[in-house]
Amino acid sequence: MQSTDKISCQYRRQTVQFSLKWTRKAMTERDVFIISDRTALTAETLSHSLLTQFPGINFSTRIKPFTDSLNKAQTVVEEINTTKAKNGLKPLVFCTFADQALSRMIGESDCAFFDFFSAFIGPMENTLEARSSHSSGSSHGVGDRTHYATRIDAVNYAMRADDGMYTSGYARADIILVGVSRAGKTPTSLYLAMHFGIYAANYPLVEEDLERQELVKVLVPSRHKLFGLTINPERLQRIRQERRAGGRYADIRQCREEVAQVEALFRRFGIPYVDTTAMSIEEISTTILYQADLRRS
Repeated sequence: MQSTDKISCQYRRQTVQFSLKWTRKAMTERDVFIISDRTALTAETLSHSLLTQFPGINFSTRIKPFTDSLNKAQTVVEEINTTKAKNGLKPLVFCTFADQALSRMIGESDCAFFDFFSAFIGPMENTLEARSSHSSGSSHGVGDRTHYATRIDAVNYAMRADDGMYTSGYARADIILVGVSRAGKTPTSLYLAMHFGIYAANYPLVEEDLERQELVKVLVPSRHKLFGLTINPERLQRIRQERRAGGRYADIRQCREEVAQVEALFRRFGIPYVDTTAMSIEEISTTILYQADLRRS
């Protein structure tokens, strides 16, 4: 009898442990679908902003752009329902549909449904006393062709003026990013160009430049356009090791020395700068736009 009770107790304990383990998993893992009849860039950006407010949950995301017919929407609905049946939890579904029929079909699936357009378009129509166009892809279309051409030209400029090249074209630059190697200059330049039409060049300050604690001659005429990027030395070391492991380039002492020298140079010449260590490219770019008071295309 005692043996039977002991086995029963062990079984109940294992059941409880399994239940707790499943509950913890459910609380920390959720499926996400991002759906649009166009590129899904708007839904992806907005949902990312929301999901990052829940750092304790691991979101498994599936993006479904160009879901622009009832047949395609039905296929996505089946995938959502299959996911719910498999995992037992309703997937989070974020969407931007101009076509309300598509939105209704997706919304009827077994999910937690968030339609960004319907949440705002109706109240805006009431406030503005006007009907919206309900046209898909407006936010990512060409729109004003002059502004679009400017952004394309700015991207071409950023690529040409990357990493200290095309210094003869600095008169055209809106801003010149400076800093040590691997501080984030190239991706930030391209982001500024692509999203805001900013003509951004970048120039790497190497060991010889830092030791002299003087501005490189080619940068002097454009001193008022300079903006510095710095970074935590330990983070810099990890990035450099991924790029070129071993050697002096990725040595922590070298990284610390370069960061200290570049920040001293920024202070000496009054160059504004930002620490990129814990910032995304979007945050770095927005900070630069604000601090340098740059116009957007």
